[in-house]
Amino acid sequence: MYNQKRRWLARVATFVTLAAGGSGPLAGQEADCGGRASLLVTVLDESGSIVLPGATVVLRWTDAERMPVREATDADGRLRVCVPRDASRAVVWAEFGDHSSGQAAPAVLVSGEEREVRLRILSSVPSGRLIGRLVDRETGRPVATAAVSVEGRPTEAASDRQGLFRLTGVPAGRHELRVRRLGYAPLRHAVDVTGGRTTELEVGLVREPVELEPLVVSTTRSRRLEVKGFYERKHWGELLGLGTFYTAEDIERRNPLRISHMIAELPSIRSGLYNARAGCKMAVYLDNAPVGSSVDSFVLPIEVAGVEVYKGAASLPGEFSGSGSRCGVVAVWTK
Repeated sequence: MYNQKRRWLARVATFVTLAAGGSGPLAGQEADCGGRASLLVTVLDESGSIVLPGATVVLRWTDAERMPVREATDADGRLRVCVPRDASRAVVWAEFGDHSSGQAAPAVLVSGEEREVRLRILSSVPSGRLIGRLVDRETGRPVATAAVSVEGRPTEAASDRQGLFRLTGVPAGRHELRVRRLGYAPLRHAVDVTGGRTTELEVGLVREPVELEPLVVSTTRSRRLEVKGFYERKHWGELLGLGTFYTAEDIERRNPLRISHMIAELPSIRSGLYNARAGCKMAVYLDNAPVGSSVDSFVLPIEVAGVEVYKGAASLPGEFSGSGSRCGVVAVWTK
């Protein structure tokens, strides 16, 4: 069985290499980062003997408020990233199909130096991910430096300044989530993990010795939107004020007759997705393919899983930037 899985991974890796015909914008660049630190990530199969081209590497800076990196590995299963000047710490993991690696936290990234990280995709056991935010139940403020773990698993995550934490490579099934933080009551909560999916949590911690029950709200993300990086862009876009985002739940609650009608409710956006502030029509992408500004002709609101709206070129993520995006971008993702 194990040898069969290795052969399957090798065939998939060969197929992705031939289909890609190249590498992502960061994958093939040289080590020259203008004196900045660099990070070289290599993604391998579970045995560590087969590189995986086309695997998605996710890198989140823990000491700088920047959009996470989400890029595919090149034909050698590698991705090289130049570290921003205001960042020195990060967490990184990899995803391949419905499987993922564990989470790694490289040592402090120093200007002019390159760190190497090797990630192994855990394919023998279906696994999922837990991502969440810890807040003080009374004030709603983020709770940082809390220890988060799953009972019986060696990996422990710490919440960052925004109260965010992530646990990857968690076997599918029911687990007990544990949260510990000095000054707060310990929390234990049963959570169901689905293979190849991310379960999202918002956890309200209670200060000791107040006698209140902890509060946990759990939702499961759309796998399609997660693979496309929608949730990462939504988190950072809302945190930094870069865009407006709608999920399927938001669309169902608003119940628009057309998707463009809902977007036209935003300030400075007119009928026909005309950006009054820029004086021209916005570019529209449907599942990452440009469709001009006639998205209503291609999709109904009930078919939409998520929408991203960026009003200007300065707020655009790299995947939507270009000469045709100066008036802003609307990105629509179907279910």
